[in-house]
Amino acid sequence: MMQDFILQAGDLDLLVQAIRKEGFQVMGPVLRDKAITYDTVASAADLPQGWTDRQEKGCYRLERRDDDAYFGYAVGPHSWKKFLQLPRRQVWKARKDTNDIQVTEITEEPPRMAFLGVRSCELHAIAIQDRVFVDDQHSNENYAHRRSNLFIVAVNCTCAAATCFCTSMNTGPKVTLATDLAMTEVIDGDEHYFLIGSDSYRGSQVLRQLPVTPSGKRHEEAAARGVQNAVRQMEEGPRRFDSSDLKELLYRNYESASWDQVAERCLSCANCTMACPTCFCSTVEDTTDLSGDHAERWERWDSCFTADFSYVTGGPVRADTRSRYRQWMTHKLATWHDQFGSSGCVGCGRCITWCPVGIDLTEEVRNIRELEKPGPEQ
Repeated sequence: MMQDFILQAGDLDLLVQAIRKEGFQVMGPVLRDKAITYDTVASAADLPQGWTDRQEKGCYRLERRDDDAYFGYAVGPHSWKKFLQLPRRQVWKARKDTNDIQVTEITEEPPRMAFLGVRSCELHAIAIQDRVFVDDQHSNENYAHRRSNLFIVAVNCTCAAATCFCTSMNTGPKVTLATDLAMTEVIDGDEHYFLIGSDSYRGSQVLRQLPVTPSGKRHEEAAARGVQNAVRQMEEGPRRFDSSDLKELLYRNYESASWDQVAERCLSCANCTMACPTCFCSTVEDTTDLSGDHAERWERWDSCFTADFSYVTGGPVRADTRSRYRQWMTHKLATWHDQFGSSGCVGCGRCITWCPVGIDLTEEVRNIRELEKPGPEQ
């Protein structure tokens, strides 16, 4: 069982520097372009201390908190997948030399990365992508290599955005998956500290370098109250729903009128899939220079919302927005179970926040349920 210690908030930078000393490039939350995104963190001063995010359908705003919390926000527009499944990368290049063609596979030695501030829903998202890119029969070597060197510092959520619904997906807000270090930020009166513990040898090595003290019952109860506050916000919020039978519900309603209703609003812009921490679709682009002597292949993110994604001889398999949205939602919440043994949704709410027309996945689930109910005349 993980033993918890107390790290004073003023010593948080010692944690950052200890991880860097172990040879990791620390990636964490920073303020960029009026949002909290993930980027390089050189010190605790780079973290969004005192800031929070207000999220709703098609709305994201940064606001000042009334305290100095370092992790007093939910999730931003970007997920950790951008560091593991790169948005765009070169796969190979080829050059014609006289009558010989030389093909060179592009290999790289990625930096040893440490993710600081990973939420429970995001840990589940990384685990889902692991099943796709590492555990599946068709593994992605680039992803697997980056993932193998990863050091993770998880943070329990003590507040939730209005778009969060991880409690409905059983993915948070408390960290339950194994991680190198796990922390809970506590602000109680004049006290500001982190309850911190380790799940791994690497994490314990970092922990030994910090000026921590053993935690007491009151510290653990204060941390538990913080996590329970996030639970309460979601349980009392508008996004709570029953996910226990989603697979069967969607299979029964493949021809529901709800798909026509959502298609009238959906722009097929693919924002939901780009922001989603588990969507993994990609495509390859082959380019050749004008001389015909040089060619390259690049892999980049793609989306089931684009018309070309399902294009085969004769045209796209999913030619309209109705079929594309149905594909995305049914795959995410239903057929993903058949492929990978779990839902593809972790309840982070990004698809709700970053949809320009405010389509809400939880509302669509409720709408399908309502349309399935027999009318009075029946």
